[in-house]
Amino acid sequence: MRRLFFATVMLLAFGVLNVGHAAELKEFPTAALAQKHCPHDTVVWLNLPTMIWHYKGERWYGRTKHGVYVCEKEAAAAGARGTRNGE
Repeated sequence: MRRLFFATVMLLAFGVLNVGHAAELKEFPTAALAQKHCPHDTVVWLNLPTMIWHYKGERWYGRTKHGVYVCEKEAAAAGARGTRNGE
């Protein structure tokens, strides 16, 4: 167990293992601003606490308490994922 902990710490220290890419994720208050940032990508609503995104037309698009509009590819690169049940 001690070796696993040490190995994980070393990987983090040398940047081999990344935990969270939130700094790379551009967040926008409106879908229009997000679309300007990524004109060739799909804008999604990202629920920040769960890191689950929703597409326009789905139940929670623009409706969760702690969410923002982001570009789908950037959200995926930051470790987020789409909803599994389409809501």
